[in-house]
Amino acid sequence: MSDTRLFRSLRLYNYRVWAIGALVSNIGTWMQRVAQDWLVLTILTDHNASAVGITMALQFGPQLLLLPFTGYAADRFDRRRLIMLTQALLGLLALGLGLVTVTGVVTLWQVYAFALGLGCVTAFDGPARQVFVNDLVGERYLANAVALNSTSFNSARMIGPAVAGVLIAAIGTGWVFLVNAASFAAVLGSLFLLRTDQLYTSLKSGRRAGGLLEGFRYVWRRPDLKAMMVMLFLIGTFGFNFPIYISTMSVTIFHGGADQYGLLTSALAIGSVGGALLAARRERPTLPLLAMSTLAFGVFCMLAGVAPHVIVFAAMLTMTGFSALTFNTASNALMQLTTDPAMRGRVMALRMAVIMGGTPLGAPIVGWLADHAGPRWAMMVAAASGLIAAAVAARLILHERRRQASPG
Repeated sequence: MSDTRLFRSLRLYNYRVWAIGALVSNIGTWMQRVAQDWLVLTILTDHNASAVGITMALQFGPQLLLLPFTGYAADRFDRRRLIMLTQALLGLLALGLGLVTVTGVVTLWQVYAFALGLGCVTAFDGPARQVFVNDLVGERYLANAVALNSTSFNSARMIGPAVAGVLIAAIGTGWVFLVNAASFAAVLGSLFLLRTDQLYTSLKSGRRAGGLLEGFRYVWRRPDLKAMMVMLFLIGTFGFNFPIYISTMSVTIFHGGADQYGLLTSALAIGSVGGALLAARRERPTLPLLAMSTLAFGVFCMLAGVAPHVIVFAAMLTMTGFSALTFNTASNALMQLTTDPAMRGRVMALRMAVIMGGTPLGAPIVGWLADHAGPRWAMMVAAASGLIAAAVAARLILHERRRQASPG
C-alpha cells in the first residue's frame, strides 16, 4: 500500500533520533562555515578572497583525492561506528580551531591545517552518512528519508548563518567554533541511542571487491547511473555556483549591499526547503522527474538571468532552489535504490566526487565570464547546464523504453 505522508520516516525510532541529532549538528556546521570565512577574510587577511579560496580548496579537495578509499570504507566497515569516529574527530577539530582562536594565537596556516583536517575526515564521513540513511529506514522509506535529510540541511542553512552572524558580532568567531564543537554531542548521542537490532544493515562487500576501480566498472555497466553522473557533473560544475551568481547580480546589476545579498541567499534556501518537503511526499523518484527538474532548473536560471528587478530575481531564485533540490534528492534516492547494496558506498562516493570535483573547474570559468561579459551571461551558463542535463535525461528515458519494449 502506498504511503505518501510527509514525515512517514519519523515514525521509525532510529530515524527520529538520528534526525534530531543531525539537525543540531547541521546548524553548527553552517555556523562554522560562516565564521571560518569571516575569520580568514576580515581578521587574518585584509579581505583576501584568494585565502578564502585556498581554505575552501583544502576543505573540499580531499573528497576527490581520497575517493579510492572513502566509498570502499562506507561499504566495508560498520557504518554506525565509522560515523561515530568521524563525527568525534570533526568535533575535536572544531574544538581545536575554537581554542586557538579565542586565545588569540590563531594564524592563517593553522586555519589551513584545520581546513585540510576537516576535509580529510569529511571525505570519509559523507558517503557513510548518505548510505547510513538506508540502514536507518530500509528501502521502503529511503526516498522520504533522503528528502527529509535535505530539508534538515537546508533549514540549517537558513538558521546557522544568521545565528553565526549574531554570535560573531557579540562574542567573536572563536566562540562560534566552540559552539559547533558542542553541537557534535547531539549527533554522537543520537548514534549511541540507536537500536542496533532495528538497523537495516546492508550486505558488506568482500575484501576482494576491488575498491574504487570496481565502483567505476559498476557505474560504467549501468547506462542509468552513467547518465545521472553526467547530469550531476553538468549541473554541479556549471549550475551550482550560486555564490558567484547571486553576489555578482546583487552588486553589479541591482546595486545592493550585504543585506540584499543575504536576503537573496535566503530566497534560494527557501526554495530548497520547499523542494525537499515536496520530495518527502513522493514514495519513489522517477526518471521523468529528473528530466522535469533539470529542465525547470535551466528555465528558471534563464529567467533569473534576465530579471529586470531584484524582486523578480529573488522569485526566480526561489524556484531555482526548488528545482535544484528536487533534482538533487531525486537523483540521490534513485541512485541508492537502484544500486546493489554492496556497492552503494562506492557509488555514493563517486556521486559526491562528481558534484564536488566539478566546482573547481566550473567556478573559475563562471567567475571569468561574469567579470568580462557580465553576470547575466554567467547565469546563461547555469541555464545551459540544466537544459543539457534535461536532454541527457530524455535520452535515458527513451533508451529505457526501447529496452523494455524490445522482445527478450
